[in-house]
Amino acid sequence: MPGRVNPWLLSAPALLVYATFLVVPLALVFLISFFDFEFYGGIQAAFSWHNYVEIFTDGYYYEVYARTFGVAAGVTLACLVLGTAEAYVLSRMANPWKSLFLMVVLGPLLISVVVRTLGWALLFGSTGLISKTLLALGLVSSPVSLMYSNLGVGIALTHVLVPFMVIAVWASLQRINPSTEAAALSLGASQFTVIRRVIVPQVMPGILSGAIMVFAMASSAFATPAIVGGRRLKTVATAAYDEFLNTLNWPLGAALAMVLLVATVVVLLAANRLVERRYGAVFNQGGH
Repeated sequence: MPGRVNPWLLSAPALLVYATFLVVPLALVFLISFFDFEFYGGIQAAFSWHNYVEIFTDGYYYEVYARTFGVAAGVTLACLVLGTAEAYVLSRMANPWKSLFLMVVLGPLLISVVVRTLGWALLFGSTGLISKTLLALGLVSSPVSLMYSNLGVGIALTHVLVPFMVIAVWASLQRINPSTEAAALSLGASQFTVIRRVIVPQVMPGILSGAIMVFAMASSAFATPAIVGGRRLKTVATAAYDEFLNTLNWPLGAALAMVLLVATVVVLLAANRLVERRYGAVFNQGGH
């Protein structure tokens, strides 16, 4: 009996913090999402499905969720390609270059997301460096602005989130036995074949965990879509923010947040199941 109780006692402080700062707030948001709202009467503590019915019957919210998950999927794909390549190159570098370039890649994490996004906003403007460069090269005939566009939001979010993918893939690469790559090369495999058939399957757990982090953070991001996307290019996070602080319709904002949470979990579980089916043997070996 003591052997069964001790783990729970040791983890009790962490579970208490987890419940206090995550489970309880989520439960309260879920509860508020069923309240009603009247323009003159404010929040009404009465059980109602009105907020969820409004979300699932209004085409505007379909557009908002489609934009949110579309941008999140694009950012995840971009971070997957860039982050995996960066992590692989870094793992093949020798010291001190490895440590130096690792700090360059992870350095943006030391700077506020707002500051980094404001920097991109200056570059994306019609008078920014990107537009002036394209005009100087003769690639465009008029100023170009990436502000208030899905592309601009995606680029800025990729810059913000790619370090998380690098960290996840880097951790998986450190567990690979270098002799497996050498053995494949000695048997006549090309470098591309080694990466595709030997390296990628072994780092797939890291790629999956990094993709999960990036997709979850991209779909729920607020600062970057709010600054680069502006008020016209709504995502779920900015739409919920407006409902909470501008119209004071907390129940609708809570319902938007809960639908986003459930949809994100469903997408991540489906992706996890798909990857596990394809690379199940690798996951099982990693577990042993």
